[in-house]
Amino acid sequence: MGETTTGVTRRALLSAFAATAIVAAPTFSKAAGFIRGAGDIRRIQMYSGRTGEKIDMIYWVDGDYIKDAVAEVNHFMRDWRTNQVKSIDLRTLDIMAATHNLVDAHEPFMLLSGYRSPQTNAMLRSRSRGVAKNSLHMKGQAADLRLTSRSVRQLARAASACKGGGVGRYSRSNFVHVDCGVVRTWGS
Repeated sequence: MGETTTGVTRRALLSAFAATAIVAAPTFSKAAGFIRGAGDIRRIQMYSGRTGEKIDMIYWVDGDYIKDAVAEVNHFMRDWRTNQVKSIDLRTLDIMAATHNLVDAHEPFMLLSGYRSPQTNAMLRSRSRGVAKNSLHMKGQAADLRLTSRSVRQLARAASACKGGGVGRYSRSNFVHVDCGVVRTWGS
């Protein structure tokens, strides 16, 4: 697989994962990967301050996405205002997981925004100039994340190192936007 139209290469994402390989002891929460003889896993850890939900999920093992795990992540990242679920682009999940590994954090991401319905995006846009009219959140290709143990600068630097899409720094609001669109950066 070569370079895509968004500038994301499989090699760039694989490099980010190679640099942050997870060495995990077998536990029940990681059993699926070890049952399959997993040497390479991808894990996503998040919580939502809005819904109170938490997720700690291995969603990829030895080159294969785990369908049920991805479905749970999609539900978790739904538009909580409308309860609408959309498939989250797997490239976005990979960027999030690689970013988490690169910052070497033991806490889960706080998910501020995953999928947004057009109605939610329009409402947020009416309240803030920082919300894009054609936001990648509406395509399931973006997430707004926070880690209390890392600065916006640290998180943005790690996400940018993935070279997988857009990275926005929102220091005043203490979060980082990541997406699998065109590789670009913005904010302070």
